[in-house]
Amino acid sequence: MTCALGLSPDGEPWLHRDGATRPATWGDIAAVEASDRPRWIIPSVARVYPALRAAGVRLDRCHDLGHAETILGHFEGRPVAAPPAADPTPALFTAAGDRAEDPGRTALEQYAAQQDRLLATGHADRLGLLLAADSVGALLAVEMTEDGIPWSADVHERLLADALGDRPPSGARPPRLQQLAEQIAATFGKPVNPDSPAELLGAFAREGIELETTRKWQLARLEHPVVAPLLEYKELSRLHTANGWSWLREWVRDGRFRPEYVPAGVVTGRWATRGGGALQIPRRLRSAVVADPGRLLVVADAAQLEPRILAAMSRDPGMMRAAGADDMYAALAAEAFGGERARAKVGLLGAMYGQVGGGAARPLQVLRARYPQALRLLENAATAGERGGLVRTHLGRTSPPRSERDPTPAQERARGRFTRNFVVQGTAAEWAESLLGILRRSLHAAYGEGGAARIVFYQHDEVMVHCDEHLADAVIGHIEAAAAAATRLLFGDTEVVFGLDARAAKTYAEAH
Repeated sequence: MTCALGLSPDGEPWLHRDGATRPATWGDIAAVEASDRPRWIIPSVARVYPALRAAGVRLDRCHDLGHAETILGHFEGRPVAAPPAADPTPALFTAAGDRAEDPGRTALEQYAAQQDRLLATGHADRLGLLLAADSVGALLAVEMTEDGIPWSADVHERLLADALGDRPPSGARPPRLQQLAEQIAATFGKPVNPDSPAELLGAFAREGIELETTRKWQLARLEHPVVAPLLEYKELSRLHTANGWSWLREWVRDGRFRPEYVPAGVVTGRWATRGGGALQIPRRLRSAVVADPGRLLVVADAAQLEPRILAAMSRDPGMMRAAGADDMYAALAAEAFGGERARAKVGLLGAMYGQVGGGAARPLQVLRARYPQALRLLENAATAGERGGLVRTHLGRTSPPRSERDPTPAQERARGRFTRNFVVQGTAAEWAESLLGILRRSLHAAYGEGGAARIVFYQHDEVMVHCDEHLADAVIGHIEAAAAAATRLLFGDTEVVFGLDARAAKTYAEAH
């Protein structure tokens, strides 16, 4: 059964069912969900679902019109804006009380048109899976924001004090940063603002060292006494700026960090966040992610995910065989690199990310000779990108069109590197989002809405579940089963193994 729901501009819910649209209560929607289990047609999950969650309503599945429009539009080669944050359908009633265009009928017409376009692609099976994965991802993103990442402000404060010293007055440097700034100035022999790239470049030039940037990788190659304190200053300054006391005050409430997740917020399909930097939690702060009393964090990450995705996508016999091992790089090394794991890793990562010169050149030649199907997939994608063409992931997410009308050779090469990795990184995102959707359903079926086991964090190839202590082993089983099901869903019967390193611990740091 197909039903539609949305919110009017003033936040009141409407429901379309049995051919009619009417104002509804949250109880009406909950009753339909319980009795019919429909695939809800929703203009924007990001706008509608938080209100449902606040009213205690959970939806099992849906079709997000905004996400679907983005996916279909890109597949058809049309530039499409990101999924709308606001509900694009009209209000059920105008301000004067007159009946306006029927928003439920409009939503169902949009859905029907999208289904026709989906069939016209000739890839309705795979692309339909992608539409479903993004839609359930949109539901989960709202639920993850609601649950929040368990976070200890006390531990965070202690970690900041250990690294930076006492909390400074507003606008002042923390004590450790001030010490390092003074050490840097003393080493150069004159005042230098370490936060100013221009001043640093000038200071190095006076020392006879010409630099293009003051980035870490370039500084690390220098032999100069200022390098060590300057690199430490940069690391601690980022901690202070990105996750310092101001961040803690703004983002952590009642023992929870609640970022706003943006499913498919990156063109490859990876998730993003609006504010808070949830996908860049620094290692030194992972001890602040602490499970509630009587509970544990189950953290699982997929080992060597993108290389295994390449093997499964390309169906290269040799690479699939290597991807069936616990350590894929070691298996490649034993088969093609005389046991030199480092060379195998450099070569394969270089092939996927377009680093085809320097130390990656010789390993790349070996890979091309031993695993031709896998390398051909990557090189075809790179060639298509360089020529201004579009490439697609396994399920059909499509790369954005070339932005330059007359690109330079350097821009063409850069786009080739992007499309080379797009097909692999985007498919990895599809596998991970499929895992999330399957895991969301299995945890709810096993433990219900009570909070005994909830997905609270996800990034790229890692998922975190906050659960009751006695459920930790069972939750690991659910995650492993979800990974296996996601693999079958995307790749069918394959010898590629997507192994998970799953651990239960009291803190995020201990889980690593």
